[in-house]
Amino acid sequence: MELVMNSEEMKAAQDYVNNVYETVKKRNPNEDEFLQAVKEIFQSLVPVFAKSPKYMEHNILERIVEPERLITFRIPWVDDQGKVQVNRGFRVQFSSAIGPYKGGLRFHPTVNASIIKFLGFEQIFKNALTGQAIGGGKGGSDFNPRGKSEGEVMRFTQSFMTELCKYIGPDTDVPAGDIGVGAREIGYMFGQYKRLTGRFDAGVLTGKGVGYGGSLVRTEATGYGTVYFVEEMLRDQGLTFSGSTVVISGSGNVSIYAIDKAQEYGAKVLACSDSDGYIYDENGICLDTVKRLKEVERARISDYVKEHPHAQYFEGSTGIWTIPCDIALPCATQNEINEQSAKTLVANGVKAVGEGANMPSTLEAIDVFLENRVLFAPGKAANAGGVAVSALEMAQNSSRVSWSFEKVDRKLKHIMKDIYRNSINAAEEYGYPGNLVVGSNVAGFLRVADAMIMQGVV
Repeated sequence: MELVMNSEEMKAAQDYVNNVYETVKKRNPNEDEFLQAVKEIFQSLVPVFAKSPKYMEHNILERIVEPERLITFRIPWVDDQGKVQVNRGFRVQFSSAIGPYKGGLRFHPTVNASIIKFLGFEQIFKNALTGQAIGGGKGGSDFNPRGKSEGEVMRFTQSFMTELCKYIGPDTDVPAGDIGVGAREIGYMFGQYKRLTGRFDAGVLTGKGVGYGGSLVRTEATGYGTVYFVEEMLRDQGLTFSGSTVVISGSGNVSIYAIDKAQEYGAKVLACSDSDGYIYDENGICLDTVKRLKEVERARISDYVKEHPHAQYFEGSTGIWTIPCDIALPCATQNEINEQSAKTLVANGVKAVGEGANMPSTLEAIDVFLENRVLFAPGKAANAGGVAVSALEMAQNSSRVSWSFEKVDRKLKHIMKDIYRNSINAAEEYGYPGNLVVGSNVAGFLRVADAMIMQGVV
């Protein structure tokens, strides 16, 4: 997005940002996802540097954009036919300025260094927004769990943890789940970590089962948190989920619990999707069916129409954004809404977009939403509920207690309200009232940058 220059200070700040970004491009060629995330955040920070030149003087951008550590490793494992398979593993430990590295693990065939770095970079600011003492990190592998047996998933995750365990710990780096990594995979990894170290370090992973150190609400946290944030955004404009039509992409953990909370708030959710296609149910999505198909049977979303013949299934997941709705919640993956999809949503009367996934809208799509005054909740703010409850899980592990569902949910709701309020206040203070993209980037950046300055050149 273009920011208006109106002073010498702004010009100097823009020149600084442009110069650093050019250096980043040269150092990270062909890493499109990472460069996209960097560009979006950098442009938002121009007013910060114009108002407070100290951040330029301390070269904060040059430092914050370079990971403290990027680890890649081989993952050999044996499939059910006895054949040795080899995948690639990653962990980026991006920033520990405000706490131990914290961020999920993604198992998906598209995983590469660029995607892990974009996710880790975003995680720095997302984690800072939660107000918790957690730094930014991310990891994963190009392993595809789809179609794999339980034994194959277990053997792969055990091999993955055999290498990853060298770099993590409750006070160093605390991974969690992401796409392709749920309670099953976390369980296998935790068991292997315990086996290798001989210690029951409950705080080394989050997203664990409740029976061995996990937190209630962790499963629901990202989806619930997205809806809590968007409801707060809507309320400021005299709107609400109640009586609204909603389209939610994806049908994984985030999507399922965004559907759950949106329906609880009185919305009619018309559609959801998976990587093959999407379903449209004019009567409103039956969440029980989706949960069983995805969480129990691990089936495709197309099977929904076998039980609900009035519903429709369409091949190709991006078509979901042609469905008219009041609120759109992209909860699947990065760059699922492009400029044309954004224009279609606007033409069909969308009032608000809340990102439940990481960077699901392209930069061009975001511009379309902002130019047309669509309420827009960026992912690093709106989907921070998952990592917020992960931090609450860490707190419970440290004190060896377990909080009730109601207590954790109450804390989650309070955190999401605080993120919204801090972001909207930062946008106002730095000259972009109502712009949550600028506001969330600025609010997250300031917390990390101030800690970096106080800790010296490290």
